[in-house]
Amino acid sequence: MSADIVIPYNDTDRPDTGLYNAKLGVWLFLASEVMLFGALFSTYILLRVGAVKWEHGADILNIPLATLNTMVLIGSSVTMVLSWAALKAKNFPRYRLCMGLTFLAGIGFLIIKTIEYKAKFEHGLSPATSTFMAIYFTMTGLHALHVIGGMIVNGYLLGPGAKMWHTEPRRFTNRIEVAGLYWHFVDLVWIFLFPTLYLLPGKGM
Repeated sequence: MSADIVIPYNDTDRPDTGLYNAKLGVWLFLASEVMLFGALFSTYILLRVGAVKWEHGADILNIPLATLNTMVLIGSSVTMVLSWAALKAKNFPRYRLCMGLTFLAGIGFLIIKTIEYKAKFEHGLSPATSTFMAIYFTMTGLHALHVIGGMIVNGYLLGPGAKMWHTEPRRFTNRIEVAGLYWHFVDLVWIFLFPTLYLLPGKGM
């Protein structure tokens, strides 16, 4: 009897779901993430509707920096797809280039967000300042943690994890697809956060 245990459907689709194991797992994980951010957005709506006065994000938040960050994340989603497409075409050097650009975009997003946070604290704005600022820091901070998590995975797949390409190319390609699904979700959350926090008008007395 062989000592090696072969786990089925690591690189082939399951007959019951039409998905391989990792893809099924990440969709289930993303479903829980939708509930997490859905609860935060719902809380935001309830607090905003019930408030007599509500700040206008444009008055205290940096829209140009947020717009730049939006463009950076959208661009990173494109390079993420291109990295997966490069592996499908068996072009490993192009994969390294596109994944490297995705990783750099993540760094750029965090640098821009750090600049924005620093400016807020320098102007005396913190989570304790108002309900709006508490929501702003909670939602954007949680999103930034998700960006960091995605960068850790992408960095591993760009570095030591890339060795799998030479032994199990199909399974490695699947890993990039799964990482891409998570990265696209992170980008999608920001696309909702940007107009919700930065662009929606406030409420007067």
